[in-house]
Amino acid sequence: MYIKLDLESEEPIYTQLKHQIIAGIARNELTPGEALPSVRSFAADLGINLHTVNKAYQQLKQEGFILIHRQKGVVIHPDGVAKADKAYYQKLHATLHPIIAEAICRGVDKASFLELCSELFYEYQHKEGEE
Repeated sequence: MYIKLDLESEEPIYTQLKHQIIAGIARNELTPGEALPSVRSFAADLGINLHTVNKAYQQLKQEGFILIHRQKGVVIHPDGVAKADKAYYQKLHATLHPIIAEAICRGVDKASFLELCSELFYEYQHKEGEE
């Protein structure tokens, strides 16, 4: 999996890293039980502070995407990510609410918004080059 960080972005680096790992899981580029680099190794490879990688890993662990073993290291959760429950839908609602409000303020119509969502959803379900 290729990680691309934008060091000039307003989005914190640990958040970018976390989002890219989640995207890798969504695209099946990272599979259950697959090992991720150690904090130190990943930080060195990416040229970032090890505390940044550690923060991303801790959040991914807390959200159930990865497991951190003393002997095995960091792995994608072997049982897969827990399915959406009521709490997740509440979080999803809270996250989408301001995004939709801003889109409306900027003149994005419902059809365009839903089309964009559909396109993004499709990208995660189909690997590049597949039809």
